[in-house]
Amino acid sequence: MINRVETGELHPTSGYHHVTIVEPSRTVYLAGQMPMDETGEVVVGVGDLDAQVDRTVLNTQRALTVAGARPEDVVRSVVYVVGTDPMFLARAWHRFAESAIGAAFTSASTLLGVAALGYPDQLVELELTASLPSASS
Repeated sequence: MINRVETGELHPTSGYHHVTIVEPSRTVYLAGQMPMDETGEVVVGVGDLDAQVDRTVLNTQRALTVAGARPEDVVRSVVYVVGTDPMFLARAWHRFAESAIGAAFTSASTLLGVAALGYPDQLVELELTASLPSASS
C-alpha cells in the first residue's frame, strides 16, 4: 500500500507529496532513464529539452512495463537537468509531471540541476523507485 502524506507544517509543493509511506511490498529501482533512441543515440540536438523529456518518458514507460509497474506505483522520483536556471529546471519537471507518466510525480520528488550527464548533448535523466504488491498478495 502506498500512502502519500502532506502536512501543513512544510512548504506547499507543485504537485508532489513531501512524504510517501510504503507498506510491505516489492521495490523496483529503475536505472536512470535517458533520452536515447534504440540505437543508443541521444535524441535531437543540443538544447532541445522538450524532445529529450518526451523520449525519456517513452523509455521510462517501457522500463516500468518490464517491471510490471505503472506510474501510480512510483514512490520516489529524481530528475536531473543540465543547467542552473531554476526556470529551465522547473520546465523539465513540469513537462514530466504533465506527461503520460505524470502520476509518478505525485510522490516524493527531487529536482537537481547538474553540470553534466553521462552522454554528450544529454540534458535530462530520470530515476524512479516503484512499489509493487508483495508476491503473496
